[in-house]
Amino acid sequence: MHSLIIFASGKGSNAQAIIDYFKNNGLAKVSLIVSNKANAGVLNIAEKERIPSMIVDKAMMNSDELVQQLQAYNPSFIVLAGFLWKISQSLVKAFPEQIINIHPALLPKYGGKGMYGHNVHEAVIATGEKESGITIHYVDEVYDNGSKILQAYCPVMAGDTADALAERIHKLEHFFYPRTIEYLLENI
Repeated sequence: MHSLIIFASGKGSNAQAIIDYFKNNGLAKVSLIVSNKANAGVLNIAEKERIPSMIVDKAMMNSDELVQQLQAYNPSFIVLAGFLWKISQSLVKAFPEQIINIHPALLPKYGGKGMYGHNVHEAVIATGEKESGITIHYVDEVYDNGSKILQAYCPVMAGDTADALAERIHKLEHFFYPRTIEYLLENI
């Protein structure tokens, strides 16, 4: 069975979708949840699902100690699910082509530092885009820059709010992220 490590900073809806998906198919299990926020909702999910969790600070993110702790889980993938910090160069080097991220827009548009959650949806709406979507990509040393794995699209409706667009984006994320991970695991 493949081991997955999830990094998340928020409530953890993508983490829950991934946990539930792999509970049902047995191909992988989430072995660890890592967060940079002690009050992140994803930590409640970890507790409820009986998954070990870890809270990291900036110093630890750049440490060899973190690399060693993560390597102990022998992850097939480190899955970023709303993790708001840039991944350190040491992690990228230690886990080449093993760190994946989901972004709530069609990269390369609306990516980079500060472009997450409602910031992205508000920017998409403000510029009059007719469609938005998600991008699942490998992580490298630059924000939202790694090779694309999958993009899925949805319309931006007239009169959309960031909340309305976010709801459609979340549906895409919850459907495609676990299935993309499954595809990658079966084709590594």
